[in-house]
Amino acid sequence: MATFAHITPARCTQLNRALTAAGLAWSDNGRQDDPQYLTYSVTDPHRRAWAVSPATSNQITPSRPASLWQAMCGNASHHSPVLSARAVAALMREFPS
Repeated sequence: MATFAHITPARCTQLNRALTAAGLAWSDNGRQDDPQYLTYSVTDPHRRAWAVSPATSNQITPSRPASLWQAMCGNASHHSPVLSARAVAALMREFPS
């Protein structure tokens, strides 16, 4: 069964900092207490809307323990693999127009 115990307040803070450092406008839905429902809404430099959500425990690989997040652009026109907070922010900042 998939769980979300790996999404801690510290992991959310890492994502918050990565998004802010990348200069992206973002907000979250305040569901850090129940990560299966946690979603971040992000606007990239080209004004595209992204949704970032935690990966399930089944999607995390031991060789990449910091890769905990997935991003989806618009209506699923682009769905990222499971990435670290910094990589998710870089993907959204640098995604071609």
